[in-house]
Amino acid sequence: MAAARPPRYPSAMPRDDITGRVPADPAAPDALAEGRALLPPADARRVALWGIGLALGGSAVLSVNDMAVKALSGEYPLHQVVLIRALIGMAGLVLGLALTRGLGGLRPSLLTRRPGMHALRVLCVLLSNVTYFLGLAALPLADGVAIFYVAPLLIVALSVPLLHERVGWRRWAAVAVGLGGVAVMLRPGAGATTWPAVLVLLSALFYALMHILTRRMAPSESAFSMAFWTQGGFITLSLLMGLSVGDGQLAQGAGPSLAFLLRAWTWPPLADWPLFLATGVTVTLGGLMLAQAYRTCPPSIIAPFEYAGMPMAVLWGAVAFGTWPDALAWAGIAMIVGAGLYALWREAARK
Repeated sequence: MAAARPPRYPSAMPRDDITGRVPADPAAPDALAEGRALLPPADARRVALWGIGLALGGSAVLSVNDMAVKALSGEYPLHQVVLIRALIGMAGLVLGLALTRGLGGLRPSLLTRRPGMHALRVLCVLLSNVTYFLGLAALPLADGVAIFYVAPLLIVALSVPLLHERVGWRRWAAVAVGLGGVAVMLRPGAGATTWPAVLVLLSALFYALMHILTRRMAPSESAFSMAFWTQGGFITLSLLMGLSVGDGQLAQGAGPSLAFLLRAWTWPPLADWPLFLATGVTVTLGGLMLAQAYRTCPPSIIAPFEYAGMPMAVLWGAVAFGTWPDALAWAGIAMIVGAGLYALWREAARK
């Protein structure tokens, strides 16, 4: 629900859930790092290229999810889209568990010792997805994705009070520049685009909080457990929304964002099912590709290539919706992406 395909803050764990991006097993990167150190240079280079390819491919695949959800936002309510996507994601998750760990491994993999933290994390994921797609419904695709790319910078800022990490002045400067880029794209005074942009900014904030919680939970919680409870949260919320506002009566006279939230449920015609299937398949496949990229390569190598989602968003915006960023939007995009890449570089240099 995210969801959008947002970049990774390099010190966060690999992501591999479906629109909520849970990390992979935190023990895996350390073991793989030791293995990489023993590889001959030629093999290490091959592994790095493979990881970069997966990161580029995963970002491209996830950009299709943003495009598909935005395309559906004009005819269907958000909770219906999310429900179908979550059901596809849950089916893929359970099937993957059964194939890799057997039916007997389902229950141990999904048990949790921290239900309260799971509930708080799922709430952040839900709020991030809802605000992101509500904003995206009323924004050009490239503008919405660019604003969401401030999320890694918010993680940098939040890691100080919440994780007690130390952040140098250079990365604080990158945070300031990135937020300045967001301010440019908020277009103060242009009321038609300001509030949807604020929704996407709130989505990035909730996404950053979700990753802070993920890093706190990672030592005791498995990736499958976090993914399962995330999808369960999506399904539960979507059903509750459908039962309470699914008749569409509250959507009368609403703008694009509220209409996307309150529109009546309708049975999709056959022509729209490929888009619904794309939402579920792309978040699953894209998440797995990025998870494998982070498992096989250091985050400092992989994270910058997730910004490939930005040109993909520009491309999909032009091809699918006939929109193209104006000069002000390009300036904001450059500030956000440039600040994010600089923060990633500084993190790699620090380590």
